[in-house]
Amino acid sequence: MLQIHNNLSRKKEPFQPIDPNNVRLYVCGMTVYDYCHVGHARVMVVFDVVYRYLSQLYGKEAVTYVRNVTDIDDKIIKRANENSERYTSLTERFITEMKADEAALGILPPDQEPRATHYMQEILDMIQVLVDKGVAYAAKNGDVYYDISKFEGYGQLSGKQLEDLRAGERVAVDESKNDPMDFVLWKSAKPGEPSWESPWGAGRPGWHIECSAMSTCCLGNHFDIHGGGLDLQFPHHENEIAQSEAATGEKFANVWMHNGFVRINDEKMSKSLNNFFTIREVLKVYDAEVVRSFILNSHYRSPLNYSDSQLDEAKNALTTLYTALRGIEIDESVALTGEWAEKFFAAMNDDFNTPAAMAVLFELAGKVNRARNSEHDQAIQWASQLKQLAATLGILQREPQAFFQNSSGDETDISNEQIEQLIQQRLTARKNRAWAESDRIRDELKAEGIILEDSGEGTTWRRE
Repeated sequence: MLQIHNNLSRKKEPFQPIDPNNVRLYVCGMTVYDYCHVGHARVMVVFDVVYRYLSQLYGKEAVTYVRNVTDIDDKIIKRANENSERYTSLTERFITEMKADEAALGILPPDQEPRATHYMQEILDMIQVLVDKGVAYAAKNGDVYYDISKFEGYGQLSGKQLEDLRAGERVAVDESKNDPMDFVLWKSAKPGEPSWESPWGAGRPGWHIECSAMSTCCLGNHFDIHGGGLDLQFPHHENEIAQSEAATGEKFANVWMHNGFVRINDEKMSKSLNNFFTIREVLKVYDAEVVRSFILNSHYRSPLNYSDSQLDEAKNALTTLYTALRGIEIDESVALTGEWAEKFFAAMNDDFNTPAAMAVLFELAGKVNRARNSEHDQAIQWASQLKQLAATLGILQREPQAFFQNSSGDETDISNEQIEQLIQQRLTARKNRAWAESDRIRDELKAEGIILEDSGEGTTWRRE
């Protein structure tokens, strides 16, 4: 049975969906004001694998994956003003760029991808319910706040105590609030800002209420899994629980999953620290599948240390796996049974332990290589299992030669067409016994990072 570490209970628990025919997953997505960075890539990949595996266990039609888009907030407005453009133009552009990054990384599209600005009435309705129940109040500055003292369970997710939070409050107290820890549900409009009409005047929603409204509208008041980055656990997810459960009177989400930070030099990668790499910058140097494998080589709850050496290791590891598949015709009818499939699924059932699952793939690759010449039928069986199991992780789905010949995207890379032309020139030289010319072309290609492999069936090539 699948076991998931639930950050709400702080322990690993058997996953028991509310309805096995309707498994529901919500993940906090991106705020679209800039290009996605490697930290965002980790959220994308981690929950893509969760989605893939749940679909494998319960059936694709039985799983609903919702990942929202935050398309209105302070950062978006600030960036749009800096660019002298409409905020909608900014968000549309970066939603398009986000989808391009996702496609490159092999991310399956979520079943629903709600945008905050498309759920404004639902947001207003939820705020009105909270006001009517007396757990939210309109302040004299025109904002609407959630009254944190009215929710007994506040802090259950993060383990924080209200009194400790109040004692540690360092920012100037907003005199409009009843309590410094109260958080905003509706922000009154400032001159020149986008706004919507509401019972409390023109304004826009706070960040936390957006996710509560979108998740409950798409998945119902009570659903199975809520996920996101560890940085969202407090206050965002804590506030989501408080306002959602107060509004609906039901438990919000059964399981809370948070992926660990991506770190550079022991600091969290983030835009605020200006120590981030965008996905597209990394993809100029490394194949997208290498980046995906790099992310999967660490358990999703652990910190992920970003470095070129780690990515180089991921590239070498992926090369090993694709080498095992090279030259073997895959039989897609091979059943996922036996020792290696059991080991793989045991790893995935242990809180999505992708490093252990990857280790099983390497064991299988070794079996394939040892059987390749002496037990060809057995090699086909193992290679077929290898490719099918890897699909759960979203890797090894290309033809091996396509992986070996894929450019990193760097504009300085020699093109495939140029490589093929040089190989043809070398073949002509070899045919004419011009060995010096043949060696010169091989050396020229090697200098470009292209390795030639001659065999009785001809010459193949791969990028280093």
